[in-house]
Amino acid sequence: LGLLYQEYRDKSTRQEIETRRLQDSQTDPEESSPSEETPSEAEPTSITESKAPPQISLLRNSNSRFNLWQDLPEIRSSGVLSILQPDEIKLQEAMFELVTSEASYYKSLNLLVSHFMENERLKKILHQSEAHILFSNVLDVMAVSERFLLDLEQRVEENIVISDVCDIVYQHTVNHFSVYITYVSNQTYQERAYKQLLQDKPAFREVISQLELDPKCKGLSFSSFLILPFQRITRLKLLVQNILKKVEEKSDRENTALDAHKELETVVKACNEGVRKMSRTEQMISIQKKLEFKIKSVPIISHSRWLLKQGELQQMNGPKTSRTLRTKKLFREIYLFLFNDLLVICRQIPGDKYQVFDSAPRGLLRVEELEDQGQSLANVFILRLLENADDREASYMLKASSQSEMKRWMISLAPNRRTKFVSFTSRLVDCPQIQCVHPYVAQQPDELSLELADILNILDKTDDGWIFGERLHDQERGWFPSSMGEEILNPKIRAQNLKECFRVHKSDDSQRRKLGSRNRQ
Repeated sequence: LGLLYQEYRDKSTRQEIETRRLQDSQTDPEESSPSEETPSEAEPTSITESKAPPQISLLRNSNSRFNLWQDLPEIRSSGVLSILQPDEIKLQEAMFELVTSEASYYKSLNLLVSHFMENERLKKILHQSEAHILFSNVLDVMAVSERFLLDLEQRVEENIVISDVCDIVYQHTVNHFSVYITYVSNQTYQERAYKQLLQDKPAFREVISQLELDPKCKGLSFSSFLILPFQRITRLKLLVQNILKKVEEKSDRENTALDAHKELETVVKACNEGVRKMSRTEQMISIQKKLEFKIKSVPIISHSRWLLKQGELQQMNGPKTSRTLRTKKLFREIYLFLFNDLLVICRQIPGDKYQVFDSAPRGLLRVEELEDQGQSLANVFILRLLENADDREASYMLKASSQSEMKRWMISLAPNRRTKFVSFTSRLVDCPQIQCVHPYVAQQPDELSLELADILNILDKTDDGWIFGERLHDQERGWFPSSMGEEILNPKIRAQNLKECFRVHKSDDSQRRKLGSRNRQ
């Protein structure tokens, strides 16, 4: 393929966005999508039995452009497009994209190794330990990608109509993809080492800049190559999801796709957990050093604890009868550290330290919004500790700097509190949805990083431009600016998105039901 993976991925996701925009603008989306009631009855493997399958040279032609399966000369000349049902053609495209994107990904990995890692000038500058942290086990990752691609190529060349690819995905995920967990778990060290080398070694900075200017890199940065494995393993799961949405229901291909998706999801979760574990441990140690306890000390560092949100709020002093008094003196600053299982309430003291004066388990927190209280009490809410550090109930009237900040605190403090719009996991028939059209990197622990073409259910929104959403493909939740996406207005498209999501996670739901049944017994 002529495109590097970064270009391929960007082009593919933007094409996905445009397709959804077109569907959303139509009054009847069924005109542009296959009918659910008329699945393909054609058996793809039997169509070309009487013909010798022509060789598909796309994968070996480095000058090939970004192509669809149906645009290949071999496919057009075979007459197969007039035989296959529209549903089957869309499935062929989905499987073909998985193959061609792997070829593009392998090309980019090869460039990372040959152009950067094996550069003689760079080798002389970097100490062996620095090179190891920077490139980790990328050679193992590339070897795994090569084996995977060879098996995919072989399948494509067996017949111009691809029988399946998810069985190959399943086998390689189970047997080889653990190398991705090793690589991605090193990401925190990798990013830190790269920044340090840019800062401390001018020679390193100079060589990297020169290598990035090479036409081979097509204007892409060195760091965009380093992050490829994490992007690929995540994208691969989405490509399998796309196939799963298009295969015949209750078929062998559906079962194979579900198995492949389940294994990929396990690998992706392990990758995410590897990254989080490293950064969380360091963060907890840093917080522990800043806390001084006015009350009985609570051990902060725990392997099962992590930070969800921290920040300053204004606490209202005095009895509740003083609510109507319009004076800023009613409020004083407090600082909250909210962990997944614990809330710590502090006051900031000199020396970048925090004095803890109250705490409570997160499960014993309740919140209540104050409405129509006038401008001076805008963005104010009540936080109740059902059992605080003194084993008593306590209440705090807290004021946030904005409506979005107030809502973000309320949802973080009491996650089971009902949001404005209910999550799709409650099987709600319709729910506001948004499509990501600009990537977003989370800046706070309660925010959600977004990739292009992500579809999310809107659970809550604020008047100052923030959305609390739940991503359909992995049920991850978090806040993000509303400017990052476009709302999906067509109710039929929203319903179709939910239906596809339920189908993708069908095996997860049945597994949960089995576990629930066992627990009840």
